[in-house]
Amino acid sequence: MEIRKVAVLGAGLMGHGIAQVAAQVAKYDVSLRDVKQEFLDKGMSMINNSLQIFQKKGTLTENDVKETLGRIHPTLDLKEAVADADLIIEAVPENLKLKKDTLAEVSKLAKPDAIISSNTSSISITELASATNHPEKFCGVHFFNPPQLMKLIEIIRGAKTSDETIAVIVEVTKKMEKEPVVVKKDCAGFIVNRILVPALNEAISLVWEGIADPEDIDKAIKLGLNWPMGPLTLVDYLGIDTTLSIAEVLQNDLDPKYRPSPLLRQMVRAGLLGRKSGKGFYDWTKK
Repeated sequence: MEIRKVAVLGAGLMGHGIAQVAAQVAKYDVSLRDVKQEFLDKGMSMINNSLQIFQKKGTLTENDVKETLGRIHPTLDLKEAVADADLIIEAVPENLKLKKDTLAEVSKLAKPDAIISSNTSSISITELASATNHPEKFCGVHFFNPPQLMKLIEIIRGAKTSDETIAVIVEVTKKMEKEPVVVKKDCAGFIVNRILVPALNEAISLVWEGIADPEDIDKAIKLGLNWPMGPLTLVDYLGIDTTLSIAEVLQNDLDPKYRPSPLLRQMVRAGLLGRKSGKGFYDWTKK
């Protein structure tokens, strides 16, 4: 199966970046759909800003930028976005009901042979696939933030995902100049978040228990484990609410030992969500 047209559902934090990579690097024709015009406008603005940065660095020409933007077609109409798409990438917020409702609607409107995928960071691919008419043509395609720069993509097999679907997606991600890894068995957190989120949760527990200040915890991990940024800075970047939701999935689907730190829940209740809200473990309003 050859992929010519891609639909990305959601123009937010991840969706706009996925659409950009598909259009800029793989040179696919891309429909970018969201539910409000303001979300589309913001997504297209972020794409434009990112392309301008690449142009200033000399990695893209003015013509490259123009051609990339010409391949991306923002729309509010779901049917228009997916009707003739060969590959559909769902990138709506990390909410099970919202994702399943979206995928069920998409499955009615898409071509029967279209591959439908989800950019979920933790939700069961098998459960999401159950909302579609062709679970054998469904898989997880987990990009990392920001998609324009991060090389890794986790491709997750659901219980009914076919070998052909996985093979096609591996080729698509290579065309995007990404490095795919295949998660052979659907499990909560996949590879990266299964390892990362418990580590981040432990760093948060150290703060909660008064063992050390966030700055010293970050310094220790950066210098002791050679991480490019400390765990608490990373949590602020990822979003404290997103980290909590992944930790809850690990706890519910795998083992109670993954239960989130009380501080994680407390910060979400207080609206301290990290960089996106201005404050988390650090004050981002001053940075």
